Amino acid sequence: MSTLMEMPEVTECTVEGCGYNHDHGCHAGAVTIAGHTGDAACATFIPLSSKGGLEKVVAHVGACQRGDCVHNSDLECAATAIRVGPGPDDESHADCLTYAHH
Repeated sequence: MSTLMEMPEVTECTVEGCGYNHDHGCHAGAVTIAGHTGDAACATFIPLSSKGGLEKVVAHVGACQRGDCVHNSDLECAATAIRVGPGPDDESHADCLTYAHH
């Protein structure tokens, strides 16, 4: 088990409609990646106009439920860092853009 500081950072989030997004930085303490086959949704995404989260933080990947991703190791993300952005099917949702299927 990694400590929070050893987990990959969320280096960028371009989903403007998320309450944790402040100037393309994720201010959630940690994010969870979920989704279905072929999709790696940011399950921490919350569509609010009010901003929330921690004042100064670089979010980390707390959990990854996408066992089919090449970066997934025992349900934790082994990528160096991840990027989050709008999903290809619905721009009102957030996807892990670092997701890569086995």
